[in-house]
Amino acid sequence: MSDAEITIIYDVVLVLLSVSILFFAVILFVLCRRNRVKEADEETHQVAAKICAPSYPLTEIDAATDGFNHRRIIGKGRLGTVYAAVMPKGELVAVKRIHPRLVLNNAGFGFSSILKCLSLSDHPHVVPITGFSEGPGERIILMEFGGMLSLDFYLHQNPDGAALLDWSRRLRIAAGAARGIEYLHEMVSPPIVHGCVKPSNILVDVKFCARLCDYGLHFLAPHEKQGLLGYVDEEYWMVKKGASKECDVFGFGVVLLELLSGRRSEQGLIVKWALPLIKGMDFGEFLDPRLPIPSNVEPLVRLARVALACVGNCRRNRPSISQVAAILSNLETNL
Repeated sequence: MSDAEITIIYDVVLVLLSVSILFFAVILFVLCRRNRVKEADEETHQVAAKICAPSYPLTEIDAATDGFNHRRIIGKGRLGTVYAAVMPKGELVAVKRIHPRLVLNNAGFGFSSILKCLSLSDHPHVVPITGFSEGPGERIILMEFGGMLSLDFYLHQNPDGAALLDWSRRLRIAAGAARGIEYLHEMVSPPIVHGCVKPSNILVDVKFCARLCDYGLHFLAPHEKQGLLGYVDEEYWMVKKGASKECDVFGFGVVLLELLSGRRSEQGLIVKWALPLIKGMDFGEFLDPRLPIPSNVEPLVRLARVALACVGNCRRNRPSISQVAAILSNLETNL
């Protein structure tokens, strides 16, 4: 075979090889594009599956609560009164009736638009908003009702509550609440600032799973100190500061201090009391005396250090809730 023939054969092989590579590249591109389109369709379907909560006529809410009968009251807070209600289809819901004075102060704030946005939240550690209603002098929020009690009730109101919340359950509640805040801060768009992270806004179900309520409602009473003082940082009260992700982390740090010590916040006095005890490793004085100190105290020490980082720093030096949630989830797993 001559050199010319060998050259021709070599060129033909190179051409065939190049064509084959190009062919397979085109096939790979088409397959990848189809997968991306399929994934996008699935994501679109998932988003579409969660629609915003509907608006209900006030007459229907009035009937469901027996005219806001005082016997149906299951809770009272800084924003309003909560009623147990039975809707026309038989579903049991919690109805929060916003205080009239707060309604008057926020008459043109776009209540329905905000509630529709908040109602898209969907997470195991967040209480779903299932509807809303508004009218002259009335703002109503409907939430899922599962017979849950607040962390505040377990820690500070029920005499047997502390015994029900052993250290492992307290750690589980802390980790769950952190994941709920992380979802609101980092996994929804636009991000949701809770605005008032405290034990009464953390509900606990029968399996001791924490679920956040009243998230994103700080616009209703941004300057009212009652019920808020002690759970927001000093920067909250500064001009143009207010609620923020960092402020939520501070409030969560106070919740951790209450979980660990069993004490109330007392409008922030718990922070001044706890910080020197944690820094001095005086856990015999700091930990809830209603529970025995465990043989392995290291998880509680780490939890206290997380609380210290949340409440002992200014906003720019505070950890993110994602960092906090990662530490607490690791503690929960290794407990």
